[in-house]
Amino acid sequence: MEQARTFSESWHRVAGQRIQLRPGVQVQRQQFRGERWFVLQNPLANQFFRIRPEAYEFVSRLSPHKTVEEVWQECLERFPDSAPGQEAVVQLLAQLYHANLLQYEIAPDAEQLFQRQRKRQQQELGMKWLNIMFMRFPLLDPDRFLVKTLPFVGWLIGPIGMLLWLIVVGMGIKTGMEHSSELLDHTQGVLAPGNLGWLYLGMIIIKTIHEFGHAYFCRKFGGEVHIMGIMLMIFTPVPFVDATASWGFRSRKQRVLVGCAGMIVELFVASIAAMVWANSAQGSILNSVMFNMMFIASVSTLLFNLNPLMRFDGYYILSDLLEIPNLNQRSTGQLLYWIERHAFGVKSVTSPAHSKREATWLATYGVSSLIYRTIVFAGIIWFISDKWLLLGMTMAAVCLFTWLVVPTYKFIKYLGSSPKLERTRSRAIAVVAVTAAVLVLLLAVIPFPYYFRASGVVQAKQWSQIITEASGEVMEVLAEPGKPVKAGQALVRLENPELVMQLAQAQATKREVEDRLRAAMQRDAAAVEPLKKRLESSMKLITRIQKEEQNLTVRARHDGIWVAPGVEDLQQRIVKRGSPLGLLVNPEQFEFSATVMQEDVDRIFKREFPYAEVRLPGDAEVTMRVEHFRVVPGEQKNLPTSALGWEGGGDIAINTRESSGRVAAEPFFAVIGQFDEPADFALLHGRTGKVRFKLESEPLLPRWLRRLGQLLQKRFHF
Repeated sequence: MEQARTFSESWHRVAGQRIQLRPGVQVQRQQFRGERWFVLQNPLANQFFRIRPEAYEFVSRLSPHKTVEEVWQECLERFPDSAPGQEAVVQLLAQLYHANLLQYEIAPDAEQLFQRQRKRQQQELGMKWLNIMFMRFPLLDPDRFLVKTLPFVGWLIGPIGMLLWLIVVGMGIKTGMEHSSELLDHTQGVLAPGNLGWLYLGMIIIKTIHEFGHAYFCRKFGGEVHIMGIMLMIFTPVPFVDATASWGFRSRKQRVLVGCAGMIVELFVASIAAMVWANSAQGSILNSVMFNMMFIASVSTLLFNLNPLMRFDGYYILSDLLEIPNLNQRSTGQLLYWIERHAFGVKSVTSPAHSKREATWLATYGVSSLIYRTIVFAGIIWFISDKWLLLGMTMAAVCLFTWLVVPTYKFIKYLGSSPKLERTRSRAIAVVAVTAAVLVLLLAVIPFPYYFRASGVVQAKQWSQIITEASGEVMEVLAEPGKPVKAGQALVRLENPELVMQLAQAQATKREVEDRLRAAMQRDAAAVEPLKKRLESSMKLITRIQKEEQNLTVRARHDGIWVAPGVEDLQQRIVKRGSPLGLLVNPEQFEFSATVMQEDVDRIFKREFPYAEVRLPGDAEVTMRVEHFRVVPGEQKNLPTSALGWEGGGDIAINTRESSGRVAAEPFFAVIGQFDEPADFALLHGRTGKVRFKLESEPLLPRWLRRLGQLLQKRFHF
């Protein structure tokens, strides 16, 4: 291991060269994790290269009067314990060469310089296309403008500006809290077609101020800003500025402040916008622009700028706080190092990390950023496809090509021709082939357990709600709640003295009409028919009152268990007609009514399972078996109980326009199954739970493809 690090098979290619750093290269010292480093800056290309002190001792001694071999021997003599080995020198010179930081005292050097520059430009163009959602186009040099205007705004970058910022942002937060409900209402329509123009205008204003914040902070601390232009952020033109000169600052505090500058200025302006919005006429142009500026400042800051997993402000801030420059590039290099070293068996590679802790940070960041970017871009493409299908499909195709096809091609080329794999190419190809075969087996061949869950409610096959069919005072509870009752058994007795009076009055009216009818039949034939109708009406009234009197005794409609918690508290209280008193549940047979979404119901129709298992909240360890399923024909919208919807604590999205809380946002199918042990569920009527349908085992890949197809068909009607 030590021998390979000290000597190199490629040493003869550089040993006799006479080279030196280019005259314009600027060198600055920086401290990272308590260690000293040197940063080499190429001011023409605004590029930076960081090396350790032992490497700088070697590079600083390079001159046209000494060969690389002589300089290396000199370093070995002066620093025998820390001098870089031949392999490290070869890699260092190669990196400096491609960064245009070396100068050769030979005629072809100028031509090679142009060739390297052209090659670098081609690489940068290729990187632009690979990063197509965030392509940058430089337009102008703002440095002279910044120098002229810095005396007018530079005083804000200091204690006075910090105090002013705290006051304004505090007032903005207070305004937002006081108008939180109005802000929430406005947010619902932020993506409405009529607001998109104002949204884009607000984004241009806030992002222009954001970029000038970076530029002024960088210029305040001595950095130069020579590039400003347009960036196509998800194909949307927004301004950008290149403030990478801050990477050369010795002070970590200054580097972090330059990274935070855009968000600092955004929050300041957004706070002013909040106060203007709150005090402007609703619906006016000023009100709309101010609101959209607030929205952009908050969403873009959280989703992009502040998030370190994207290469925006948060990324550079995290790099400085961790003191790990080039975090993204080095994290990729760390993952590649592990693959090459441990999987491909390449012994000559070196880790970009300088400690185990740094290697852990790099690997964690590399995996996390890949997952986050994939989720964010997939969400963005999905959102755009939902609004503009053709544009979304185009973005998906471009991303698929740049993130899958191109990397696959480069990886295949790397396996076939990379000099690193010269001695272990067969092993590398075998490892890749075995890994691909294992993935194919895991995803497309080996069946995995397959099940899906659905929300539902436990219901007795026969049940009814006991309500009062007449108004009255509760005098006595005749049946003990929680006990079985028979059909027709009295449950509650009410009294209503008014009904007795109404019945006596109706009966007196009936007798009077009967007497008048007998007299009319003898003396006034014309009054007979009206009196007959009045008599009929009186008899109906008596019948209705008598029925109400009978209904004062509430009876069971069928056999079951009388479930009426708290009914004893109603004694001596007057209840109105239609008041609920409890439930009558027949414990002979219980069912589970599940709400199955459209993408899963086809499995129900195919009868691919004999039974399913139900679990109720609070009884997670107890499973209840359900069988003999039947699907209610046709799509449903009304939930069996409001407890399944969001407002009732369930997980099914409901239509917010309906006040009942029982109308689902998307259609579903009602699937009803019977419990095989009904005796244990006597008091579970109305409990919500989850049913798990266990299907036949199936590989993951066809399952995912079917889900994707169902999703596309449902969303875009493919």
